[in-house]
Amino acid sequence: MPIGSGHERIISIRWKMVMAVFLSGVVAVMGTVIVMLGIYSTGLLDTPSISIVTLIVVMLIMFILSFLIASSGMIRDLTVISSAVNQIAGGNLDVFIPVSSKDEIGRLAADVSRMAAQLKKSIEEERRAEQLKNDLITSVSHDLRTPLTSILGFLELIDSDNYEDEVALRHYVSIVHEKAKSLKALIDDLFEFTKMTDSAFKLDKREVNVGRMLEQLAEEFVPILKAAEMEYRLSLPDVKVTVDADPSLLVRVFENIMSNSVRYGAGGKFVDIELHHPPGWAVVKIANYGPPIPETELGRIFERFVRLEGSRSRSTGGAGLGLAIAKRIVDLHGGSIRAYNEDRRTVFEVALRAK
Repeated sequence: MPIGSGHERIISIRWKMVMAVFLSGVVAVMGTVIVMLGIYSTGLLDTPSISIVTLIVVMLIMFILSFLIASSGMIRDLTVISSAVNQIAGGNLDVFIPVSSKDEIGRLAADVSRMAAQLKKSIEEERRAEQLKNDLITSVSHDLRTPLTSILGFLELIDSDNYEDEVALRHYVSIVHEKAKSLKALIDDLFEFTKMTDSAFKLDKREVNVGRMLEQLAEEFVPILKAAEMEYRLSLPDVKVTVDADPSLLVRVFENIMSNSVRYGAGGKFVDIELHHPPGWAVVKIANYGPPIPETELGRIFERFVRLEGSRSRSTGGAGLGLAIAKRIVDLHGGSIRAYNEDRRTVFEVALRAK
């Protein structure tokens, strides 16, 4: 039966086989008649029993030859598919099967090619994941070793009473305390990032008033801003802007960006917090007036363990996970995040679908 949709009609392999058998039978009968007429005309056969046997043999031979010729295309396609499957089994995943028929054999060839492509993609993704895991282990080991080495060093000085007076002892304890807090912050960031990269991680979405969230966040950052001799400038639209989001994670995004702006933009005195509402979107911009990020680094700042040169270094920054966590959260919400330099300021822009 023809299969297909629209104006395209495709003959299935079953009906192709039926047609091949029918045509082979017709050819066999006609060929046998012609052959037997030729034999009889020579007078070589005059025994009826021999004539019948000869007729059957000739007809069978003609049928087999006709059927092999009629089905040669299908046999060739199946041979090509079998060869491709053997190559895939041998590890060659760059296999393309040049079968253009649109019947079941053609679909089988397309499925095998697609299977090989998907298998290759899965293997490449697994290799990338393995490489990322190795990179993560290397980076984590380095970042954990630095504060831990410092902590152990000062604890050894304290344990061996190798300090001048109580003032020096308190100084050593203070350093150990700060390094321990840095170590805890790194471990917390690693735990959070690992948790969010788990495929089983689920968002607790609800309706969030973005403007209200930014107002509260700005007020919570007032002590930090004052300590850095900075202040915020908040700009909100007249309309209420809401999104479906996990509020705790969305707050973490803006907190990470705000902390980054305070850390690297103290020289600019201001942090601008803006909410824009283009049709269907909630766009938050948080900008600082610190040293601009080099253009070559703008595309990398959301990668894990990336610290920029100059003032944006380990001495002023963390482990390089804050912005990576922010990007992961935004990605989970189906939004986008980017950074760019604009009018003497560095802008971090988060775009989310608005309700």
